[in-house]
Amino acid sequence: MAKAIIATVDPREAEHFGKLAADWWNPKGSSAMLHRLNPARLAYLRERIDRHWGRESSDFAPLRGKTALDVGCGAGLLTEPLARLGAKATGLDAAPENIGAARAHAAAVGLEIDYLAGGIEAVAGRRFDLVVSMEVIEHVADTAAFARGLADALAPGGLMILSTPNRTALSKLAMITIGEGSGAIPRGTHDWNQFLTPDELTVLLAGAGLEVTHLQGLGFSPARGFVLSEDVSLDYLVTVIRA
Repeated sequence: MAKAIIATVDPREAEHFGKLAADWWNPKGSSAMLHRLNPARLAYLRERIDRHWGRESSDFAPLRGKTALDVGCGAGLLTEPLARLGAKATGLDAAPENIGAARAHAAAVGLEIDYLAGGIEAVAGRRFDLVVSMEVIEHVADTAAFARGLADALAPGGLMILSTPNRTALSKLAMITIGEGSGAIPRGTHDWNQFLTPDELTVLLAGAGLEVTHLQGLGFSPARGFVLSEDVSLDYLVTVIRA
């Protein structure tokens, strides 16, 4: 009997982020916060890739010969660096408008990336060496089904990196009260009640046959911007493998 596929896309979330598509690559536009997040996320990603596959930090293409899937890719802010690191990259997003912007930008800079519109179920049956999904799980319609979809997409021996806001008083103040209240983050982007604590995310992933092997905080420094930190109270990243 075929396994039932549960739709994970929340249409309201897809519509919200789709409206931002045209401005996604503007570092001073509505996605400015993502541009500021990217260096810290990439630093963590690179460190975990090197550790997982025994790469040297001097290697310009540590993902050479690997396939990578960016789930909730937006217009490709993280997908393009994955391709530049040598991966055969696939970007997946629920908003078709974002995929259109991602394809156009990749073409303009000469990168070959496979972009697909849809939820995680759109890659059912495919496996990837690296699966990343940054600031996405708090936006899906069914977190358990989403976690199972991520697990199904991860190849044996593969690596998964996720990030998500923690559900704390600090994240509510910083991301919603100040971030959305000031317009630095588009209004309606976050629902604090959908945020997951590290313990909750660990249990959720375990239910999908995945194991969290490393946890790293993502904090904010007035002098340096977003930085990797031991403090997970604002946002955090996790390294995940098959259990």
